[in-house]
Amino acid sequence: MIRILHTNDMHGTLENSFSGSNFHQLSELRKDTDLYFDSGDCIKKGNLAIPTRIDPVWQILSELHCTASVIGNRETHPIASVFEMKIKGIKHPVLCGNLKAKKGESPLPAQLVITHEKLKIGIVTTMVAMVTEKMKTQFASSFLWGPPIKTIVSQAKELRPEVDVLFALTHIGFNKDQKLAERCPEIDVIFGGHSHTVLPEPVKVNRTWIVQGGSHNRFAGVYDYDPAENLLTGGLKSLSR
Repeated sequence: MIRILHTNDMHGTLENSFSGSNFHQLSELRKDTDLYFDSGDCIKKGNLAIPTRIDPVWQILSELHCTASVIGNRETHPIASVFEMKIKGIKHPVLCGNLKAKKGESPLPAQLVITHEKLKIGIVTTMVAMVTEKMKTQFASSFLWGPPIKTIVSQAKELRPEVDVLFALTHIGFNKDQKLAERCPEIDVIFGGHSHTVLPEPVKVNRTWIVQGGSHNRFAGVYDYDPAENLLTGGLKSLSR
């Protein structure tokens, strides 16, 4: 059994909250969980905003021992130096499977494999495409995004034979998560974000489970996953603000 804490779309609401109720509640929940995933849009600055300092959420996620997260649109920017500032200060694995630099290597890893109680757990990731090769704005961008679903399906099919469990961290919205589940039975659980959808309990599409917890730290998800039965139980916990 794997117990997992999940958040998404916090939008900077953990800023300056080390002594606040949200951080305290998440910290207490984290003590009883094996893994912690975040599904993006955790920083305060918006898509095209230019930060002047390191976002404090990265230190907070470190304090919460975040296992891995996928970036959301808030963590991106078409200018490389601004993008680097937005993710400066990360201390845990931050991933994005469909982000590519136009020059050089991708700024973030696409996937991750971890071990928990002798289980090999694969983590694949994807987010909404901000700038694609078909957009006129691509010429002003340091980065291009591949098609979210197509890219992660390819990654999942490649990684699945190497792991016992396959999780997806996505920032593409609930509707696209459902399409992903239909197309990719290799994924056991999709930990989603972007659409701010409140799913009180996990939703199953074919054999794949989908979870998402609204936005702005109103909820956090706590789930128990049984790999032997492919069974996900649990749901959202209300967080006071």
